[in-house]
Amino acid sequence: MSPKSAEKRTERLLNLVIALLSSRRGFTKQELFEEIELYSEAATPEAREKLFDRDKAFLREQGIPVESYSDDPLYEQDNSLQRYRIRSEEYRLPEVSFTPAESAVLALAAQMWEQAALGSAAARALRKLRARGVLAEDAAASPVHPAIRTSDPNFARVFRAVTDRTPISFGYRASSGEDSTRTVQPWGMGSRYGHWYLVGWDTGRNAERWFRLSRMTTEAKPGKGSYTVPPDFNIHTSLASLDSVFAPQSAAVDVRAGAGAELRLRAAGQADPGAALDAPPAGWDRLWFAVTDLDALAADAAALGTAARAVHPPELKEAAGAALFRALGFQAEPVPEYNAPAPARGASPKAAGAQERLSRLLDLVPYILANQGAGMAETADRFGVSQEQLASDLNLLFVSGPRYYPNGLMDVNFETGEIYIDNAESLSQPVRLSMDEAAALVVGLDTLAALPGAAPTDAVAAAHAKLTEAAGMAAAAGTSLAAELLPAGTPPDMLSVLQKAVTGRRRLAIRYVVPSRDEVSDRVVDPRRIFSDNNTWYLDAWCHRAQAGRFFRVDRILSAKDHGEAANDLPDPDPQFPSSLFTPGESDEFVTIRLLPDASWVADAYHAEARAMLPDGSQAVVLRTASTGWIPGFIARLGGSGAVLEPAGLRAETLSWLRAARENYA
Repeated sequence: MSPKSAEKRTERLLNLVIALLSSRRGFTKQELFEEIELYSEAATPEAREKLFDRDKAFLREQGIPVESYSDDPLYEQDNSLQRYRIRSEEYRLPEVSFTPAESAVLALAAQMWEQAALGSAAARALRKLRARGVLAEDAAASPVHPAIRTSDPNFARVFRAVTDRTPISFGYRASSGEDSTRTVQPWGMGSRYGHWYLVGWDTGRNAERWFRLSRMTTEAKPGKGSYTVPPDFNIHTSLASLDSVFAPQSAAVDVRAGAGAELRLRAAGQADPGAALDAPPAGWDRLWFAVTDLDALAADAAALGTAARAVHPPELKEAAGAALFRALGFQAEPVPEYNAPAPARGASPKAAGAQERLSRLLDLVPYILANQGAGMAETADRFGVSQEQLASDLNLLFVSGPRYYPNGLMDVNFETGEIYIDNAESLSQPVRLSMDEAAALVVGLDTLAALPGAAPTDAVAAAHAKLTEAAGMAAAAGTSLAAELLPAGTPPDMLSVLQKAVTGRRRLAIRYVVPSRDEVSDRVVDPRRIFSDNNTWYLDAWCHRAQAGRFFRVDRILSAKDHGEAANDLPDPDPQFPSSLFTPGESDEFVTIRLLPDASWVADAYHAEARAMLPDGSQAVVLRTASTGWIPGFIARLGGSGAVLEPAGLRAETLSWLRAARENYA
């Protein structure tokens, strides 16, 4: 849609909302077509009817309750006699107040989605709740900042199918390697073990099934028809059932003495008494694991190259060898011709869609009415737009309203740099939360409740109850979505130790595993906050050895001991949630990697500096790194979905590394 078309659609939708709110009796379609001039631009009467039906459905999707009824019950099925209205009591967000503690956990719940698919929905929800006393800044006081990531390309499509009760079909690669097309009636989705899963009724298998989103090989396409979710379905119960579906099993990896420091951290399994294995060679150690995902352990073993060898069970050994075989084959392919990758940063921002802009306009009016004289700069910052965009929004509000009643137009004035709005009673209250807005906050609160020490349990429970009541039916979307952020592979008391160090301003002496160098280092750090990237947790601390802020993965901290009082004169962390775990440096190197579609997530996860699409659907991305020692192992971990293109020396080094590692499984 062109910017001009998007502008007209937003104006038409805004006028439709204003009109439907203006009369308790409502309007017929014909009356609305006469009242809202932009409907006259439709090419034919039939096109105008379809345009109105799309607008009506769109508003309902945004949580705006467009009601249709007939004055005469005898003619309820006659669309020409249907009247349409929006009841103000159904439109507005119910009056509800939040305490400072409840406000803080709601802000924290919204912040969890900042880098995820529901980030904009969470931001919109928080914007509406400002009118009820919730401030985004309240999240800053928490020492723990969980974050949900949804990098799977199909997340938004699957979530929409879950909430709309729409069947979907998609290509899927099972853990066995089998590719097939699946048609599913989605019931719910949730994260577990660091992956997102869809659960629903597989119509081809005639059974309930789980699907990992990262194993979907094609875009999820909506189908036709509707279905009913079983009344006893509960996404949290279903997520917990994965523990039995993926029951832990014994697995063994042989590692060279002194190598595999990170792998050794997780070696807590018991030897399988039924495994008939030869003793490890001299100079090697056998590590036993209890794992639910053999593929992940196989990737870990492959990433260690010649320093590790998967030995049990046979499926693990086969998976690790196959990953290296595929990686070697892909790395050995000739470098394809491609255009120089274009910078990923500094691109022109995408024009806002009708959903985003309409939501902003409907939120802007009650905000200004409650803050008459608000400055342009402050308001633009509050709504996350430029002052030019804010001026455009205000101008659109100024010309919106009833066509034949000029006195009904809003009075908008911002010539002095201060904003005033008058005659806007119909839009004076914030609109109810939509399905995705309610789901983002409800799931965020549920996730906080399950995290020990992340937030006060009484505040989370109280905020959850108030939000559920205020959101009404929209809150039901939260029952179909769940996120688990429990720290995987972390000692149970480690998060508690780190939290106390942050809140008590205590210095820590830590022993830390550095995978890129496969070594254990000793550091003295002043902890500043703790945050997560899904169920991987990080400590943000001032490192006295580096004399700079650093991020430390919590599951790689071997020990943490009190080392006295933290310094008071050190720089505070960036108040914004870190968008990247990488800190650029002047001596950084640049590596160009070719990625197949199923590894496209790497570009976002590693914040590619530049990207270029290749004719076969793969892409070349430029990654910035402080050192390249980890790259060959990373390519092995991708298992044939990534290969180094440049620099030539690193490409040759990676190829040689993979050949040597493959010999472990010859």
